[in-house]
Amino acid sequence: QVQLVESGGGLVQAGGSLRLSCAGSGRTFNSVYDMGWFRQAPGKEREFVAGIGRSGTRTYYADSVKGRFTISRDNAKNTVYLQMNSLKPEDTAVYYCAAAFRWGATPSRTADFDSWGQGTQVTVSS
Repeated sequence: QVQLVESGGGLVQAGGSLRLSCAGSGRTFNSVYDMGWFRQAPGKEREFVAGIGRSGTRTYYADSVKGRFTISRDNAKNTVYLQMNSLKPEDTAVYYCAAAFRWGATPSRTADFDSWGQGTQVTVSS
């Protein structure tokens, strides 16, 4: 298993930026397949935000964040990042990182991922 800890959340005005980090320990990141970011707003289901393949060259995004968010990973540091620009109030949610131990083309369902962090709150004010 991998233990995941998110950081970098906070309160930001609309149009601002935040960079989330997810540090892993335990099983090394280069033996994990895809990493993903999900988010969950109050009263809503957890939704996929972005994913990245093992080498970091394959990335994929939800339509709602495409062009504004960038996912990256550093296997040497066991860390995955989510750079969030041009933030909107509708981006307000708890953001979770997740690790997949099984190969998938573009895993984006919660069931595709095996380990989860505790989440970090992102609040975007209008």
